[in-house]
Amino acid sequence: MDLLLLQSIWLVPCYALAGAALSVLWFPSIARRTGPRPAGYTNVVMTFLAFLHSLIALPATWHQPPQQFFFPWLNVANLDLTLPLEASSLNIGAMVLVTGLNLLAQIYAIGYMEMDWGWARFFSLLALFEAGLCALALCNSLFFSYIILEILTLGTYLLVGVWFNQSLVVTGARDAFLTKRVGDLFLLMGVVALLPLAGTWDFTELAVWAQTAAVDPTVITLVGLALIAGPMGKCAQFPLHLWLDEAMEGPLPSTILRNSVVVATGAWVLIKLEPVLALSPVVMATLVWIGGITAVGGSLIAIAQIDLKRTLSYSVSAYMGLVFIAVGTGQSEAALLLVLTHAVAIALLVMSLGGIIWNSITQDITQLGGLWSRRPVSGLAFLVGTAGLIALPPFGSFWALLKLADGLWATQPWLVGLVLLVNSLTAFSLTRVFSRIFGGQAHPMAQRSPEISWTMALPMMVLLGVVLHTPLVLQALSLLPVWTDLNKDVALLLLWSSVFGCSLGAVVYLGSAVPKPVQFPWKPLQDLLSYDFYTAQIYRMSIVLGVDLVSRLTSWFDRYLVDGFINFLGIATLFGGEGLKYSTSGRGQSYALTIVVGAVLVGCLVMWSS
Repeated sequence: MDLLLLQSIWLVPCYALAGAALSVLWFPSIARRTGPRPAGYTNVVMTFLAFLHSLIALPATWHQPPQQFFFPWLNVANLDLTLPLEASSLNIGAMVLVTGLNLLAQIYAIGYMEMDWGWARFFSLLALFEAGLCALALCNSLFFSYIILEILTLGTYLLVGVWFNQSLVVTGARDAFLTKRVGDLFLLMGVVALLPLAGTWDFTELAVWAQTAAVDPTVITLVGLALIAGPMGKCAQFPLHLWLDEAMEGPLPSTILRNSVVVATGAWVLIKLEPVLALSPVVMATLVWIGGITAVGGSLIAIAQIDLKRTLSYSVSAYMGLVFIAVGTGQSEAALLLVLTHAVAIALLVMSLGGIIWNSITQDITQLGGLWSRRPVSGLAFLVGTAGLIALPPFGSFWALLKLADGLWATQPWLVGLVLLVNSLTAFSLTRVFSRIFGGQAHPMAQRSPEISWTMALPMMVLLGVVLHTPLVLQALSLLPVWTDLNKDVALLLLWSSVFGCSLGAVVYLGSAVPKPVQFPWKPLQDLLSYDFYTAQIYRMSIVLGVDLVSRLTSWFDRYLVDGFINFLGIATLFGGEGLKYSTSGRGQSYALTIVVGAVLVGCLVMWSS
């Protein structure tokens, strides 16, 4: 049975597409009769089938070589566009993660969007994301991976803009789409430029080619920089990070999927391309610097945010920055481990905060407090999610960060310090959020805040169990280090950085020694972090202003020069025609008069010149 499901593993993305297609049946006139819920239930069933198919097929790949599937699409001249798919433990495991998280997000959405009538549109877009992510996991071609990433970019625009009657939602959807397009444009250049060099877009063949490739260093550097531009936008890395913050305006159940696995699509492509990127030391160093700046900057900005969603969005960018560092230092296994542990932990944190947003008047953490006694399930989920995201043994991210730091210990120890700093800042930030929401005295905005419904609590508790059991999963996959090989110095440093960040956050925000709200000693520094290093203002003063000036100049040139010249020719032709009609009336006396007038004018001209 499992072998049969493995042979048909390429059908997994089709389940979600079938659910999205069936959702079309519930257009407004039908939804008025049946209600919107059948569209959601249909997608939940199809996602469950996709999850079951992937889960049963996964054991058949243990200790087996990857299976290849080829679907011819276009063969013209020397261009062969055949869609190659690869079924391995890694690929199918990624699909289990995607379908499992989407299944939980959809069940969560049934309770969260109970009063919403746009179920068909929302659930079909979630299905589109699931299909795209599963297809990306199976795809073994850079060209087709680029196409899938473009579809996911369109899906981001549509999903963020589900509530399109709100101005902030429209702005967030637009900015998310345009910001990603900047990176995608350079990625397309890199994809096209790589084909003449390597002669293939197949990831497996690219890895083989990279082992013996002899290319011009300047060329491969330019191609590599173009290839990492797309993942920069997908992973919300500086300076293409603002879209993730603005995408928080969309429905929260979509944030569960976006912050956990959608944002990691760029990292997945980077890991696949790591052998090619390693041909240029400049590209690898660029990855490290981009990841380092984003990791530190995102962690600092998260500390200064007061919106519930935004406190997590910048932490996501920071964690993806650590993934960039892992790829830039050639640690692909550590990067994959970071993506896995981050996905389940951040999804749990988003679910926990979603319950607070669902039945609270405000998302401002300074207006909340004292919810532990009223919301113990949500509070417990947040604590477990925090433990799963920072380096706190025995939870998953501890082993992922340990693997990364251990690989950097001997070669680039300064990066170990950066990892410790980011981990401390993340621990401090999450402790701050927990203290402001669940600790202290209840504010007026939090006086009435009952626990969430079972449709939201059930997926949250299931995911809580997954986070708790992540170390056991890693041990079953032989991904945990042997105790004798464990770098105890690095492990202790990571542990103490987590303890320090959590303790400092608890002292500042749970204790009474520091007055609330907490203010930085230097207000310009607080404003710098609160306003995201003024990135939005810099965009408006540079890129937006430049595009505006060019647009105005182009409009003036088109209106007054191009259109003006054409209008002049039109008016001249009009007056010329009107004048000529009087000289071609067919009457002989008019012709004679014209000849006489012309002769007189010529005579006058000759006499004047002499």
